Amino acid sequence: MLEVMKMREEEKKQSSRKIGIQRFFKKRWVYPAVYIIAAAIILTSFIWFASRGNNPDQLGVDKNPDRTGDSVEVTNPLENFKWPVANKDEVTIVTPFYDESASEEEQQAALLSYDNSFQPNTGIAIAKESGETFDVLAAMSGTVKEVEQDAVLGNYIVIEHDDGIVTRYQSVKDIKVAVGDKVKQGDVIAKAGQSLINEDAGVHVHFEIRKNDVPVNPVDYFEKSLATLKSANVDSSDVTDNEDADDDQSNENADENEETNNEDANDTNAS
Repeated sequence: MLEVMKMREEEKKQSSRKIGIQRFFKKRWVYPAVYIIAAAIILTSFIWFASRGNNPDQLGVDKNPDRTGDSVEVTNPLENFKWPVANKDEVTIVTPFYDESASEEEQQAALLSYDNSFQPNTGIAIAKESGETFDVLAAMSGTVKEVEQDAVLGNYIVIEHDDGIVTRYQSVKDIKVAVGDKVKQGDVIAKAGQSLINEDAGVHVHFEIRKNDVPVNPVDYFEKSLATLKSANVDSSDVTDNEDADDDQSNENADENEETNNEDANDTNAS
């Protein structure tokens, strides 16, 4: 009997709850309030997901906004100048950079003999002891500025890294880049070849680093950053440019020929 009475009381309570809920939802303001709350929840969720989508750390996106796909920065501030070869232990410097402050013996070793004249070496000539060719690599990321065929200097490539700072690769063959190409540090750009201006070096690559067209000793800047060279003071009077050496020699030969012709003419007139 008690159980029946408890059941009836429970049914009355449930009936009262249903009636209360029905009366609550019959009020005019209830449904608009529910719609507003639902819209607020949806809008908040949308904003939260959108803010997560713009966070590179949570999406695994490259934080560098300037990098797209396989594009290459002209200069990577974290890079240091590297040897233009895959393994520096497999090569040797056969012709050093001509340094005004070096000893007389060292200066003589850095002179190039061509066309009955001596010229200071404006870079370093790198070769294998075996005399075999090897891959020439970009010493630093940059943009290819020049690609020229030249038998005297050896075909050459110039890569620009920053305003006024370039690396130069002479005496190369099988060139794999063109003007305007962007290269990464370590990219193969050519093979070591030969040149007339430094025949004694055999198969080699003539490597230069220049600031405002003034060559500096590459050995002094290997494993150093671009900022080190940018802050360095370089003097154009310290070294003669190999590119201008041919012109200077031609001018000297022309002057000598003119003097000889004048002397011959004077002798003819005198006779």
